[in-house]
Amino acid sequence: MAQPTNTFDTYDSVGEREDLSDVIYNISPTDTPFLSSAAKTSSSAVLHEWQTDALAAASTSNAVIEGDEATLDAVTATTRLSNSCQIMDKTVVITGTQEAVDKAGRASELAYQIAKKAKELKRDMEAQITTNNAEVTGSATAAREMGSLGAWVATNDVMGTSGTSGSVGNTARTDGTQRAFTESLLKSVIKSVWDEGGDPTMIMVGPFNKQKLSGFTGNSTRFDAGADATLYTSVDVYASDFGQLQVVPNRFSRDRDAYVLDMNYWGIAFLRDFSMHELSKTGDSEKRQLLVEATLESRNEAASGLVADLTTS
Repeated sequence: MAQPTNTFDTYDSVGEREDLSDVIYNISPTDTPFLSSAAKTSSSAVLHEWQTDALAAASTSNAVIEGDEATLDAVTATTRLSNSCQIMDKTVVITGTQEAVDKAGRASELAYQIAKKAKELKRDMEAQITTNNAEVTGSATAAREMGSLGAWVATNDVMGTSGTSGSVGNTARTDGTQRAFTESLLKSVIKSVWDEGGDPTMIMVGPFNKQKLSGFTGNSTRFDAGADATLYTSVDVYASDFGQLQVVPNRFSRDRDAYVLDMNYWGIAFLRDFSMHELSKTGDSEKRQLLVEATLESRNEAASGLVADLTTS
């Protein structure tokens, strides 16, 4: 078949209106499980400080002779800890012309880009908090950096060969040789946390090791619900000997780390909460800066644990 001679079609036409959808599709994830679960607190200085303490070990020899003089017990001072507040920002600059022209999918380019950058800033903060980064106190020429999760959890960590623990936020953990995530590794960390006095409620893992955890059998049996032809293989709650823990996948934490967390002992201390302000106008454009200044507060790292150095493929 062929077109008749002199047929005028869309290939010859001039002036057809474009068919551009008025919707902008964006699947980039914005869930931040650690940031959303940690307590929100405030800071009043660039160096945020707090104290921890612990009870003496329980004794089986606490017996006193009748009428005896009291023996004075030693008093242990609290431990003073700190972390530096890190400034994080995103900026937007839009020309006056771009703001004025008719656009598909958004009425205001400035408003659209501000909303987009706000989500990006939140993602950056989640990634920074959950990585393995040592505190940097900063200077006139170097930015301050918070000591992140990997540099705090040390008491209840299980590492691969040659791996070493972090220390009070100012020393990053040394990664060891990676090995497969197993249920015995997870159970050993949960027990260690409980022995220290923690009551963990969350297991935070990356996507690969979320699937590995879903393969743990424990004392359970996988079943096939014949009525709806669904095979249930996912584990969203892990029932341990020491309580139930929610299994939470995190897109922004390191996939090689599986954290066992008592979220009562983690906080985000804000010196300056998420905010936006105008930058000075120097021409035919609008400038905005989105900014947050905060740090990770490890209220007692012994209440949490880590299975480190896991394979990710």
